[in-house]
Amino acid sequence: QVQLVESGGGLVQAGDSLRLSCAASGRTFSNYMMAWFRQAPGKEREFVSGISRSGGTTDYSDPVKGRFTVSRDNAKNMVYLQMSSLKPEDTAVYYCAAVRRLYALVAVTTSEYDYWGQGTQVTVSS
Repeated sequence: QVQLVESGGGLVQAGDSLRLSCAASGRTFSNYMMAWFRQAPGKEREFVSGISRSGGTTDYSDPVKGRFTVSRDNAKNMVYLQMSSLKPEDTAVYYCAAVRRLYALVAVTTSEYDYWGQGTQVTVSS
């Protein structure tokens, strides 16, 4: 089992920055591919960004590419999502997810991930 706890959400204005954190516990963190998903009211949960076990491979959805940066610290069992130039359409609950995967290609669908955090709300006002 892997336990994931997100933090760092909040209410910000358009154009602001925010950093989300996800703390992992329970298993060897470096064995797990990590990702961020988000879900806005009335919409399906969607992929935002992912990072391979070593951190050497990352992937981003088109809406956030160039504005968000994912990173991880395997020594601290942490994964981060640095969000810049936030827009009202970024408003959602953001979830951290994990899957034990040996290869580096980032998984981008919810069904591929085995462990999820409880989510943290990000609200961007215009």
